[in-house]
Amino acid sequence: MSAFCCATHATRIVIAVASLSAVALRAQEAQPDIFLAPLTSTAAGLHLGTSHNVTARPGYDNQPAFAADGRTLFFTSTREDAQADIYRLDVATGRAERVTMTAPESEYSAAQVPGGGAISVIRVERDSTQRLWRLPLASGEGSVLFPSLKPVGYHAWADADHVVMFVLGNPSALVLGRQSSGAIDTIVFNVGRSLHRIPGSTRVSFVSKAYESAAWVMSLDVATRIVQPLTRLPTGTEDYAWLPDGRLIAGSGSMLLVCDLTRDAQWTPFADLAADGVTGITRLAVSPLGDRLAIVAIPTGGKP
Repeated sequence: MSAFCCATHATRIVIAVASLSAVALRAQEAQPDIFLAPLTSTAAGLHLGTSHNVTARPGYDNQPAFAADGRTLFFTSTREDAQADIYRLDVATGRAERVTMTAPESEYSAAQVPGGGAISVIRVERDSTQRLWRLPLASGEGSVLFPSLKPVGYHAWADADHVVMFVLGNPSALVLGRQSSGAIDTIVFNVGRSLHRIPGSTRVSFVSKAYESAAWVMSLDVATRIVQPLTRLPTGTEDYAWLPDGRLIAGSGSMLLVCDLTRDAQWTPFADLAADGVTGITRLAVSPLGDRLAIVAIPTGGKP
């Protein structure tokens, strides 16, 4: 082989390695998008329709949460100004509008406050303090709900008065707050970020990471403070959501799985979103009627 051929071959290897490195870098930098898909539950099982990317744009889009009417989806988005704010998506039209604009402060993890008229958010304040805030949707000033509790990372409402919060720390803590009195009570430590009201109850579920073998979905009765285990999460998964009928769903890679706690409490695949160009599923949100599923995942190939 001539010196010229050897040099050409070496150049091709360098280019190929550089190309693979670029692909790997893009994969590492890939930002999540939010996908919406119709969901149908029949006697034969769950059926997921075609998913559509509703945030197909550069930047961070995450933490979807349906409003009580099911027609609005709140989510966190970072746009051209690098500011994290809350947006709301009209599910029927796909049109999104900005809800908060509070630079240099940022808002995350919006949830509709029971009774409507306001959302609760995690606000990162000017000094980087993270606390739970209540923000009216119409007009008026927002208010911090538990001034001394920080840094709050995530939250979920059990009812109109009780809210559970994931508080960052080493270890992290699950804290129960009462809006009417401002009282707070630490329940357990070493918990995960996924908090949800259990359908048809005032109980709240959370993830315990206290077990070395796996993460467990747990139930908290806010009236009695009784904590009970429900089921293990699939290996490597820390996010899940409830269907209105009391079943759990979770994601793993491009797969969606369902768990029926009244039967064998095993996780069974019911949809594969690989054909829709979806992988790396994390957070999920189910509409109040159970007819739509919001999925946070990485589009195949990453964002533009």
